[in-house]
Amino acid sequence: MSTSPSPLLGLPGAVAGNGVDAPVAAHYGSFTGEQRTLEAGDGFVDLSHREVVRVSGPDRLTWLHSLTSQALDRLQPRVPTATLVLSPQGHVEHALYGVDDGESFTAHVEPGEAAALVAWLDRMRFMMRVEVADVTDELAVTWRPSARIDAAPYSGYDLVPRAELPAYAAAAGPAAGTWAFEALRIARGEPRLGLDTDHRTIPNEAGWIGTAVHLDKGCYRGQETVARVHTLGKPPRRLTLLHLDGSDNRLPARGADLVLGEKVVGFVGTSARHHELGPIALALVKRSVPVDATLVADGLAAGQEVVVDPDVGLHVRPSLR
Repeated sequence: MSTSPSPLLGLPGAVAGNGVDAPVAAHYGSFTGEQRTLEAGDGFVDLSHREVVRVSGPDRLTWLHSLTSQALDRLQPRVPTATLVLSPQGHVEHALYGVDDGESFTAHVEPGEAAALVAWLDRMRFMMRVEVADVTDELAVTWRPSARIDAAPYSGYDLVPRAELPAYAAAAGPAAGTWAFEALRIARGEPRLGLDTDHRTIPNEAGWIGTAVHLDKGCYRGQETVARVHTLGKPPRRLTLLHLDGSDNRLPARGADLVLGEKVVGFVGTSARHHELGPIALALVKRSVPVDATLVADGLAAGQEVVVDPDVGLHVRPSLR
């Protein structure tokens, strides 16, 4: 695993991020300008702090199909996909975003997650013809809007040989930081595992049905919970996009309580300043909270925009902005 700061922090104007995103640039001088550049289809984002796992061998796709939430047994080469590893109770333990090249399936995960994922996959190999490796030191993750496929969720990522990252940046520029990337991601309603979720999150709550969960595939660990909640149509909580009061010129702390009246009804995940929408955040809120209720997020008034429908539990905004 690579924990060193990205070499792209040496680019002009680079300002390092914070928290789990500290090893890469938050911005290069103008995060609003960088958002507009990305929305115009130009530039790239350095996400080289994300970790990368490779699964190779002739049985890799049927094996991953049996273990995870996505239908992978017939995955075609170079088609990006997302899949989840669930606990027996249906809680999300790992979220993988990857692509197969015909010989191996390579996926990226949140910083610090690769070792635990590789260890679990190794325990599940049995007699299957597969090999699992943490290749973070070999490959770096980037995101380019020009690499997105038909506005598909979780597409646009590149896996770049880590030694070639500076040359890639010179060819793919201009560089945009994580603040710009996060603002656009949050506006699309795409959660980050461990930042917009907690240990109790099930896929139905976070908008992963259809994007990372295939409802018509065979059995896998945690499937019973997903199927039951999908059938009943009432997940315990739902992901919502918060439009925050910007008059206080601050963003809510991640993990802060989300309050309605005197009651805590959820928690705040990631937040950002969007160049058109203003301050926004993702949050998990109890399903029973009215979608038109104004909430309070870390002292800030917050209106809601539906990401996961409280009644049917399906992602109601399948086309990304």
